[in-house]
Amino acid sequence: MISNIAVVVYDHVAMFELGVLCEAWGNDRTAQGVPAFDFAICTPTPGRVSTDVPGFEVSVSAGLDRVGRADLVCIPAHQLHEPVPDDVLVALRAAYARGVKLLSVCSGAFVLGEAGLLDGRRCTTHWRYACELASRFPSASVDCDVLYVEDGAIITSAGSAAGLDACLHLMRQAFGAGVAATVARNMVVAPHRDGGQAQFIESPVPVCSADTLQPLLEWMGKHLADELTVETLAARATMSRRTFARRFKAETGTTPYHWITNQRVLLAERLLEGSDETVERIATQVGFSNATAFRHHFARLRGTSPQRYRRLFRQPKVAVRSS
Repeated sequence: MISNIAVVVYDHVAMFELGVLCEAWGNDRTAQGVPAFDFAICTPTPGRVSTDVPGFEVSVSAGLDRVGRADLVCIPAHQLHEPVPDDVLVALRAAYARGVKLLSVCSGAFVLGEAGLLDGRRCTTHWRYACELASRFPSASVDCDVLYVEDGAIITSAGSAAGLDACLHLMRQAFGAGVAATVARNMVVAPHRDGGQAQFIESPVPVCSADTLQPLLEWMGKHLADELTVETLAARATMSRRTFARRFKAETGTTPYHWITNQRVLLAERLLEGSDETVERIATQVGFSNATAFRHHFARLRGTSPQRYRRLFRQPKVAVRSS
């Protein structure tokens, strides 16, 4: 369970990526049913820490001893060629040895690499820095075409928005889809983007609304229980099968099959948390051919069974008081 979060910073920290971590973990949303987090920013020598914004500094009161109490340690982006303080590397290695999760955003992956924590691991960073990450840490397996990677206790993410995706991924793992959706709704971001999606989307903002697949995506989301084949979707979009598949990947960063499967699992999570429906019935409601197929895809994408997920995240019923 994640309850105590430490963000490690030192001079020339990237303000936007630091803000991403503060927004995800540092805001009190207990009134909306989100767990309370003990959140702190820490640095080797407490005091003023410079940022990547000229003339802008942050005041940090906690030292690196704060990392010793954390169960999640986050590393925002820093200047690539700025030396990492030795005591930061020591603190990160000690946290990893304790079994703590470590999350990097963007070029924060280089800090984990300097600590020797990427050796033999699959990882990612912003696509602009992927080649340098692979060159500097040849024992790491760098994937430049994903949003985030979880390899054991190490989670690395690409650009700033992907850092939010990785944070929501961890929240979903720890607290369920409902909590992750609440936090995402407050930040006005998508509640779930699969880590395997491509970083670079060819058409993130369509030039003309008539050319976007967004209306079709909305329709698909409302018809997950239907049989959604590439052929039928291409016909609905009045495109050839090949053109539709290419446009879908360009706009969403993934394939129709992958997108549909993820949306079905997301809907299943909400039903497992908030309804009494059987696993078999939920499988049908979200569009899987049978419960066996549902269990297979759910376990593949979430690393657990639907039954265990329900036990972990089932929303308690509120007793209705009779007058």
